[in-house]
Amino acid sequence: MTLLTEVKVPDVGDVADMDVIEVLVKVGDVVAVEQTLAVLETDKASMDLPSSAAGIVKSVHFSVGDKVSEGALVVILESGESVATEEVIGVEDVKIDIPEQEEVPVAQPVEASGSIIEVKVPDVGDVADIDVIEVLIQTGDTVEKEQTLAVLETDKASMDLPSTDAGIVKDVFIKVGDKVSEGALIISLEVQSAESPVAAVNQQEKTAAPVSSSAPTPAPVKQSVAASNSNVAVVSQSGRSAHASPSVRLFARELGVDISQITQGSGRKGRILKDDVKNFIKQVMTSGVSLQGGAGIPPIPAVDFSKFGEIQEQKLSKIQRLTGQNLSRVWLNLPLVTYHDEADISEMEAFRKALNADKSTEIKVTGLIFIVKALVAAMQHFPKINSSLSPDGESLILKKYFNVGIAVDTPNGLVVPVLKGVDKKGIAELTRDLSELSEKARNGKLLPADMRGGCITISSLGGIGGKAFTPIVNAPEVAILGVTRSEMKPVWNGSEFEPKLMLPLDLTYDHRVIDGAEGARFMSTLIKYLGDIRRLLL
Repeated sequence: MTLLTEVKVPDVGDVADMDVIEVLVKVGDVVAVEQTLAVLETDKASMDLPSSAAGIVKSVHFSVGDKVSEGALVVILESGESVATEEVIGVEDVKIDIPEQEEVPVAQPVEASGSIIEVKVPDVGDVADIDVIEVLIQTGDTVEKEQTLAVLETDKASMDLPSTDAGIVKDVFIKVGDKVSEGALIISLEVQSAESPVAAVNQQEKTAAPVSSSAPTPAPVKQSVAASNSNVAVVSQSGRSAHASPSVRLFARELGVDISQITQGSGRKGRILKDDVKNFIKQVMTSGVSLQGGAGIPPIPAVDFSKFGEIQEQKLSKIQRLTGQNLSRVWLNLPLVTYHDEADISEMEAFRKALNADKSTEIKVTGLIFIVKALVAAMQHFPKINSSLSPDGESLILKKYFNVGIAVDTPNGLVVPVLKGVDKKGIAELTRDLSELSEKARNGKLLPADMRGGCITISSLGGIGGKAFTPIVNAPEVAILGVTRSEMKPVWNGSEFEPKLMLPLDLTYDHRVIDGAEGARFMSTLIKYLGDIRRLLL
């Protein structure tokens, strides 16, 4: 019997609102089990979304730019196989043979007291691919003639998109981030006659009724989901529209202000003016609350680099954008200090080579694993290094577990998988764990759980080079260890110079938690362990 199977977002840990950055299937495609349907992205990593069944795609229920969580419907597959599961719908319950042209009933005119009209992008000159930066209405809203429906932006200006008529919004066909051109459909609007508004609504509901008493087809389901998704990002961060002209909106964006936070404008009918934006900034600066999560610092002015020569713009991945925001937040809020020193790893490197030369084992130990073990051994002597400052800054949260994050460079940006329970594992087990995490990171397979629970982070540039750098703390951790390339150096032993393999180390810490003397003592202890790894056995 032909069956329809719902494929949903599986359990991906305690994560909500994952961004859909790629959709790799469309209606009519044949997919196999475990075939990737889409690519999702969190603030830390991207991941493939595999199909849990095989079949023909009958409908797709999300699009690029949507946000999804565990259990969200992804696609409906048609399969000839029986599947005993609650997520399977018998074909008798779903009508699938309605012609495509009958799938959009809202486009039909209302015969009685109202009619459905389409509002499109008007003639805006010889301009294509205009960005939609704000959508100010949603399904069910009542709009007036000339009321602003959305705000569009070109590379030179922003503009309001007015309604051509008054009525009730039946469907919204754009969302923030879309690109539109002249003639693009914006909304469908139910225009009421003076005769009977109620009758018009009833007539419209009859027009939109299903063709048969059977359940609606997958295609209309897809349409309604797409419409609801487009209405999610209606306005800015606060979810409230702002009554302001395009020039004022542009002025606010240039100053880094979320204009929806301005509750009342001083203009006619509460319209927000430039003076309102300025007064809002003064109020924020006086109260000490940040505009963008930093310290209220004005952004760097925009520059049109194309004036000086050929350029190419490359979009940052979400991981890169959020990493940058987090590092900026840390830099603005934490008083950071970096301590530089060197460790003699001559004996450690000799022991590592001896281990790897042993043919009885296939595990190849890296110097990083010894650094991880030595770091945790030193942290056990300095509990403050393994802590976090409470949000109110009044107390320290001391951790009794020892997890170490390892910064890994990937094509999508920097990610930090976490080695768990380092104090309870040996060199061989940690080597296997690190190898698996690194492979998952390079292939974009890391789950959010793989990057949580870190106590301290190691940022190693040893494979690239360098003599020293200043790593930024991965808050809410209080310290990070930077490692660069080891180098043979002559070291004075009291009577002569000896060749020693020296490893540069850079410890950056939060000065609110760790003072200079404790930071130096911690580094001295770490260097002691690296200089004689036999101490790790004590």
